[in-house]
Amino acid sequence: MPHILQPSENERFRLTLNTDGRPHPVENILAVATFLLGLVAFVSTFFPSGHMIASWAGALGFGTGLYSQYISATTAQRSLNIIGLVASFVGVALGIARGGFLP
Repeated sequence: MPHILQPSENERFRLTLNTDGRPHPVENILAVATFLLGLVAFVSTFFPSGHMIASWAGALGFGTGLYSQYISATTAQRSLNIIGLVASFVGVALGIARGGFLP
């Protein structure tokens, strides 16, 4: 199984979510959306008036991430989902603590 961890001599390294060789467009879109919503929620907590964006993006990212984790097909998708879920949870928790969903 060492050939899975390192590419062979004639094969370049490719960053892909389809590590099983089959396309998974819906799962990939949901995994990337979870990651991006989590990133937006986490980054917006650093701004004093970003609590509303953090709350909504975090809640949406958390819900999307749970469903995406449920239907994910590869380990790469699951890894991206977990990163997005954690960032979404931190974003929604800090957003609610600093003012919540409403302005």
